[in-house]
This record gives sequence, C-alpha cells and structure tokens, in this order.
Amino acid sequence: MTSAYNPLGPARRPGSRPLERPNYRVLVHRKFARHWNELASRVGMQQAQEVWDHLANSPGEPPATASTCFLRGKAGRPHGTGWSRTIHYEVSSMARINYQYKDDYKTSPDADPHRVVAVLSIDFSSH
Repeated sequence: MTSAYNPLGPARRPGSRPLERPNYRVLVHRKFARHWNELASRVGMQQAQEVWDHLANSPGEPPATASTCFLRGKAGRPHGTGWSRTIHYEVSSMARINYQYKDDYKTSPDADPHRVVAVLSIDFSSH
C-alpha cells in the first residue's frame, strides 16, 4: 500500500481503552467504519472488546473464544508484499470480520515501520 490514497482509519477499542499498550494498530476500511462503531451493540460489549483485543495483540494466532480460518481463492490473497492472507473471524452467528495483518507497515518509504491489522470487511448478516 504505497499510494497516496489510504482507505484505512483507526479503529478504537469498544467501550474503553485497553489496559496495556497493544502490539498492533487496528485499522478499519472506511466503508466499514460505521459497522465497526455498531459492533458492540450488535454482539455485546464483551465480545466486541475480545475482537479488538485479539486483533490488537495476536492477529496471527487462533482466538481463545471464537473461530478463525483463512479465506480461499482470490479473497484470501494478501493485498501486498508482507501482508498475511485474509483471515475470517467468526465473532458470532450474526457477525464476521475479515482482516489481514502486517508486521512492518509504512505509510511512506522513509517512515517508521509499525505492526498493523487492517479490517477489510465486516458482515452482520447470517450465513
């Protein structure tokens, strides 16, 4: 992602700030920012915070209370060099999140690298 246009913006932790500094910056695609803000009212505050805590601290590991899998085909491909494959996170039977993460994300070639999780889509419909 080296273009001047960046559709990703910060995703705040639902409810309250985390107790510890997160390992990753959580970003959400602008098309799904409204969905992110509705997450706690849709699935409950505890589950919404568990999602954020997982994304912010260990996006490449299986979560303790939910299920994840890699998407197959074109949807699962990394969006660029260094990005993970797309991970499908089942928040509940009514909410799913697709994301990728990168350990050395830079906003420009001479910027400092950061660990970033990009929430690519949020779906509130049932299967």
